[in-house]
Amino acid sequence: DLPLPEVESYGSFEDVANNNMRKVIARRLTESKRDVPHYYTSMEVELDNVLKLRKQLVSEHDVKVSVNDVIIRCCALALRDVPEVNGTYDPSTNAVKLQETVDVSVAVATPTGLITPIVPRTDKLGLSEITDKVRDLAGRAREGKLAPEEYQGGTFCISNLGMFGIDEFSAVINPPQAAIMAVGGGTRRIVPTPYVEGAEEQAKPTIKTIMTARLSADRRVVDEATASLFMSAFKHYITKPELLLL
Repeated sequence: DLPLPEVESYGSFEDVANNNMRKVIARRLTESKRDVPHYYTSMEVELDNVLKLRKQLVSEHDVKVSVNDVIIRCCALALRDVPEVNGTYDPSTNAVKLQETVDVSVAVATPTGLITPIVPRTDKLGLSEITDKVRDLAGRAREGKLAPEEYQGGTFCISNLGMFGIDEFSAVINPPQAAIMAVGGGTRRIVPTPYVEGAEEQAKPTIKTIMTARLSADRRVVDEATASLFMSAFKHYITKPELLLL
């Protein structure tokens, strides 16, 4: 028998108590994963037209919008087109309530924990209005200066980790909302072009910026076909961002 080496496991550690916000987050997300039947649908979308539009807005109008602002508007319009995703579930009555307004929550990391300030009536706002609103809400969220009505509620949530180098992930639904979209960063990829039967020369592969969007949905509210419609609508808007200016 080979002799087993002795392994020392000495080390220091510190127990860090959760603050009140993190206690609430822990309780609510544990309840969500336990009680809400999550399922996931993912889609890869091209961002090149979005990046082109951003440069155009800066050069021609001196307007700066982030990719996340574009994603927020695309989700808002997709929720308008597929209102079944813009709903909430009431377990006490076993009923689904479709909301009359589209109020998108945006996940913001703060020193005390994650908070989701709300952009009210998001589908009614233009890109520059969304930019100003998100900048104001995120800034005051990090300073702990949001009023309760500015982060309690909402009908849909977006969590974006692209700025941290994350390609894709799955987010936990924030009840009573029925869905949340998790967004990763855009990565440059070689994309093959479709083969054309009978063509003398085939088109060469192209390089595209691809982003993965993943929808976590509550199966009691949103079925698979509805989630697919929503993701298709989102892809339609983000690949044709000129529609966001109408």
